[in-house]
Amino acid sequence: MFYENKNFFRNETKTTTFKNPKSIVTSKMAKVVFYEIEEWEKDYVRERMPGYELEFHEEKLDQNNSVTARNADAVAVFIYSEITKELLYKLPDLKLIATMSTGFDHIDIKEAKGRSVLVSNVPSYGENTVAEHTFALILTLSRKIVESVERTKRGDFSLDGLRGFDLKGKTIGVVGTGKIGKHVIRMAKGFEMNIIAYDAYPSNDYAEQMGYRYVSLDELLSSSDIITLHAPLTDQTHHIISCQNMPKVKKGAILINTARGGLIETECIINGLKEKILSAVGLDVLEDECFIREEKQLLATEFLKTCDMKVILQEHMLIDQDNVIVTPHNAFNSKEALQRILDTSIENIKKFFEGTAVNVVN
Repeated sequence: MFYENKNFFRNETKTTTFKNPKSIVTSKMAKVVFYEIEEWEKDYVRERMPGYELEFHEEKLDQNNSVTARNADAVAVFIYSEITKELLYKLPDLKLIATMSTGFDHIDIKEAKGRSVLVSNVPSYGENTVAEHTFALILTLSRKIVESVERTKRGDFSLDGLRGFDLKGKTIGVVGTGKIGKHVIRMAKGFEMNIIAYDAYPSNDYAEQMGYRYVSLDELLSSSDIITLHAPLTDQTHHIISCQNMPKVKKGAILINTARGGLIETECIINGLKEKILSAVGLDVLEDECFIREEKQLLATEFLKTCDMKVILQEHMLIDQDNVIVTPHNAFNSKEALQRILDTSIENIKKFFEGTAVNVVN
């Protein structure tokens, strides 16, 4: 059975681990077909799956090319492969769908279960990666790195206007203390910062262990030198930073968002900077980005066909502000994070054929 954690701040999915009730095929006999996979990923998979019959396709799996998976024991797909009831009907030998994503709403879970086809996912892969990018933005703003580099490239070594500030002793307010938020808290402890947090479902044991406290959102806004957002975008968190609560923000605070653009009402950032409530802003996400379900979409050719992120960034009114740093939704994009997606998917497949299924969502 699949259990879903309803904590909208954590947005963590719990998946089951159980013994496979029947010996399906041995790994030496299993045919596994990968879709929506890049060239470098092919060699990576081959090295880690000796003994399997492997096949790779860069395009998505759909009705038009279903014949390529007809004799597959397992398929590994990304979110653009819509695994429908009709498609499953064409894959009579299929026993496992390993989606190389956290989300799985592109798969007819009910139909797969009815056909005794297990579905596995990648519950997490980039928590520390995003947290590190968060601190990259914070440090870039606190130590005026961009201005310093640009000035030096012009041959100007003067220090006028480049004075920054220490993180030690400053208060950081973490909105959302799921896996990414917890990594941010650990890093903040290393900088000897004071930490407060807001979460609809507090992790009190972790707070006691790490020495931070939970407060109301209003108190977090009014007390934090740096506010950083790590909540998923839901009806409850949409515009959690708005024009209504911007006046409550501590004067001179820095606002960081590496989560979802819709957490912040864009107009309030502009007003906050204009009224000097905010001294600086670091953004990896924008409110008017194309609809993004999985960060890895940004690397997919299917996504690039429908969304031009370059145009969005060029047209965004915040990008030319001197005290605003915008990165192109790149916080997730490390070599290690992408490898973890493959590692988990490979492990899901191997464990299944060894008789113990993991990260199962149906």
